[in-house]
Amino acid sequence: MHAFCNEHHLRELKFAWEQNNETWAEELSQFLLHQKKDREEKGLPSEWQFKKILKAYRAILAKGRHKHPRKKGRGAQSKSANLLDRLEDYDLNVLAFLLDWAVPFTNNQAEQDVRMVKTQQKISGGFRTLYGSRVFARIRSFISTCRKQGRNILEALERAYLGNPFMPAIPAKGP
Repeated sequence: MHAFCNEHHLRELKFAWEQNNETWAEELSQFLLHQKKDREEKGLPSEWQFKKILKAYRAILAKGRHKHPRKKGRGAQSKSANLLDRLEDYDLNVLAFLLDWAVPFTNNQAEQDVRMVKTQQKISGGFRTLYGSRVFARIRSFISTCRKQGRNILEALERAYLGNPFMPAIPAKGP
C-alpha cells in the first residue's frame, strides 16, 4: 500500500479553509491531527476502532461533497473538489499511518533527505560525473543516518575515514 503524505493534505486543507471557508476542511485537519496524536499516545487502533475512524473520516468528506458534488465527464473543478476526490478515492492511503507502525504520518523526512541533492544540482548546475554524484549521495546518506541515530557527525565521519564506521541501530517496531 502506498501511503500519502498528510503534511501535504494539511496544507491543502488549510488553504481550502482559509481561502474558501470550507468548514469540512478545517474539521478534517483537526481529525487527522487528533488521529496522529492518538496513535502516538495509544498506539495503533484495533480493527473495529479503525472501521469507526474510517466511518468518521468519510462522514467529514460527505459534508464537503454536499457542497462540491462529483462532476460527470470532463470539466474544470475547484481545488477543493479535486482535493475531495483524492481524499475519497484514496482514503486508505491517507489513513495508512493508522494501519502500520512503519508508515509515518508525513513523508517530510524523505523530502528533507532529497533536498540537499536538489540544492547541489541548482547551485552547481548538476554533477560533473556519475562517480561524483554517487560519492556525494553516499556521504549525504551517511550524514543523514548519523543525524537520525543521534550521532556526532564529525566523530562518525572520522571513524568512517579511519575504517571503523558505526553500525546503525535497527529501529524497533512500534513506539
